Amino acid sequence: MNLQSDDFELFGLERRFAQERSAIDARWKELQREAHPDKFAAQGAAAQRVAMQWSVRINEAYQRLKDPMRRAAYLCELHGAPINAEDNTAMPAAFLMQQMEWREALEEARAESELDALDDGVSQARRDALAHCGQLIDQQQDYAGAARQVRALMFIARFADDIERRREQLGQ
Repeated sequence: MNLQSDDFELFGLERRFAQERSAIDARWKELQREAHPDKFAAQGAAAQRVAMQWSVRINEAYQRLKDPMRRAAYLCELHGAPINAEDNTAMPAAFLMQQMEWREALEEARAESELDALDDGVSQARRDALAHCGQLIDQQQDYAGAARQVRALMFIARFADDIERRREQLGQ
């Protein structure tokens, strides 16, 4: 193993968006077994520290690879299209209109059923955005377009969190 490898190399995966979660999980368990610090106890403290570094590196890669949005962002960055969500919040007008409609619906929601319907719509938008992101990355190699899609996914994820907070408020 090489600490300088990207996450895909580390996990022995093709550098693409479409991945089988079960393959990622299985490889993570395998790598964790290989790098577990207890396995290096007989080799001394230095070897255990290196194993601990590997374990941390493997876990960081796993967190990025298992989450489709984080995986897409990572692929964009690997291909020179950083997400820059803090600096670049430009979104297409249609997406902004959708966000405004969702916000209004969230503010007006007074029942669990209204939140469920809104949550269903947001979940569908997330699935659609992830599918589009996968197409942009794997078929079109349009990493700048995929980065825009990832920024949209980040908005969607934050809004899904807002729905859950509203659900908690209604439950009180």
